Amino acid sequence: MTFARLTSALALAAGLAASAVPLSAEELSVATFVPPQHHSNTVMFKWFGEELEKRSGGDLTIKVYPAGQLGAGPVQQYKRAVEGVADITFGVSAYTPALFPKTMLAILPGKAESSHEATERMLAVFDEHLADEYEDVKVIALTTAAGIGIAATRDVSTMEGMQGAKIVPYAALTTPIVEAMGAVPVQMPVTEMYTGLSTGTIDGAYSTYNNMTPPWNFWDVASHFVTNVPVQHAVIFVVMNRERYEGLSDEHRAIIDELAGEAASHKLAESFDGADAASLEMMKAATDKSFEVIEVSAEERARMDAAVAEGLKAVFVDYASRGIDNAEAIYNAINQ
Repeated sequence: MTFARLTSALALAAGLAASAVPLSAEELSVATFVPPQHHSNTVMFKWFGEELEKRSGGDLTIKVYPAGQLGAGPVQQYKRAVEGVADITFGVSAYTPALFPKTMLAILPGKAESSHEATERMLAVFDEHLADEYEDVKVIALTTAAGIGIAATRDVSTMEGMQGAKIVPYAALTTPIVEAMGAVPVQMPVTEMYTGLSTGTIDGAYSTYNNMTPPWNFWDVASHFVTNVPVQHAVIFVVMNRERYEGLSDEHRAIIDELAGEAASHKLAESFDGADAASLEMMKAATDKSFEVIEVSAEERARMDAAVAEGLKAVFVDYASRGIDNAEAIYNAINQ
């Protein structure tokens, strides 16, 4: 076969192959740093992918790349979305706090005690106070991992027990609050906390119930899980590269618009709250683990809340020094 005939044959084969796939078919890449079995993948992204496929007649799908396959570690997740390394990314705002100073105010202890509650509060103020921090991307979902407890190697259920304890908060932003409670804040990503608890580098870390059980397994190295503490929140985002979003067909953009925002945010919150509920049951049923669940008393919680109030004053002063004079107003709006 001559080169010309071979080229024609290949072109014909390619044309036939292309005709078997709808011309408008799109696959969106999703980059996440958590393992495949993480609940955000098995609940939120599973739902998101199924809805995209169903509503588009199979023309719009996603492919999830877990465990850092499109870039190691959680720190660069927002940048990966902005630069198009992935079409969609899952990340944690606290790893790049300078990008999200107003969003970070949702991390501070307030009225929200769960991911669902925190999501409702953030969505309520998003357009007025937070939207300008996400102008470079299309926001798919925003929720939190609610740090309802402290996994620790000592009893930190009292203000006395907190004195001098090396505690990992959800963000450096909460340093004045942790210090007001008498503890020593130590910054550390969640991927290093197991080792930190095991080696004594830290005495405790703000955690969810899900952190105690697989895949994180803090229950192997923590002797205590202290509940009824002032809840801190790790703000979680799912964002899409703006150019990729705007380059989709009108029909595909409309489908994403229907799912993004409230629907996707609450589904992501459902995954975090659901994982916590399942992990709590696992903790109750565990007979081969050695840890104690302790609830902070009402009296001690009042003392902790008073310390939080003092710490918040320092946080707002710091914000004002950085030119954000309405930080307290935003915090109050989130927690009204």
